[in-house]
Amino acid sequence: MGETDDVVQHYEGASEERRISEGLGQLELERTREIVGRYLPAPPATVLDVGGGTGVHAAWLAETGYQPHVVDIVPRHIDLVTAELGARGVTAELGDARTLTQIDDSFDAALLLGPLYHLTERGERIRAFSECVRVVRSGGVVIGAAISRYASLFDGLARGFLFDGRFKTIVESDLREGQHRNPTNEPHWFTTAYFHHPDELEEEAAEAGLEVVGVFGVEGLAGWIPDLGSAWESPERRDVILWSARATEREQSLRGLSGHLLLVGRVTA
Repeated sequence: MGETDDVVQHYEGASEERRISEGLGQLELERTREIVGRYLPAPPATVLDVGGGTGVHAAWLAETGYQPHVVDIVPRHIDLVTAELGARGVTAELGDARTLTQIDDSFDAALLLGPLYHLTERGERIRAFSECVRVVRSGGVVIGAAISRYASLFDGLARGFLFDGRFKTIVESDLREGQHRNPTNEPHWFTTAYFHHPDELEEEAAEAGLEVVGVFGVEGLAGWIPDLGSAWESPERRDVILWSARATEREQSLRGLSGHLLLVGRVTA
């Protein structure tokens, strides 16, 4: 079984739609929506949601007046988007971030909020960025998400996985090479992936032709503190948690503390 097959199999069996729509997992969703919303052109702009999964982001985009089109490599995801969001004007198709079928200059913006996690070769990640650059009109934005190089280390500490020697071995590889592999098939230890250093993410986007606006830490320290789950249920405390993430989002020495990074780039003529 190849790496792409491993990834598809993982997401066919995982409820990805629940991961960031429940409890403290919503921190990633809210912060991603917040950062993306700052840079998208105004509605009713067209947005290509590459690796859009089950439509978690396409849903709020449609609700706020955008015209999202989801491309994803997992058949189950496309079926869910079509069934649950089709009536709201969201369209979807099966596809690969590295070989988009869309024509040049056909969208106002593109989101790459997932494919970079699983493209383990640098050339393929640049290719995915380049494909988004190709289909977005001049002046539009491309926003890509990556997993931080240090995510498995912090997650392992927070959830106790790091005390298992098998997981510690995985983390050592993550830190050394960015290449995450899970030969144990433990479901909570993720699947085949690539974990970015923030500077590396910026370099790849620039090589693909993007004018880099910035790299943002999404969750900050809050994403690694399970006890904040109850605080998240309080609107007042939720605001404090979100504020804490904003406070460090562009601090270069702390960006990698977040589990996820967002790169914002602009397409130039």
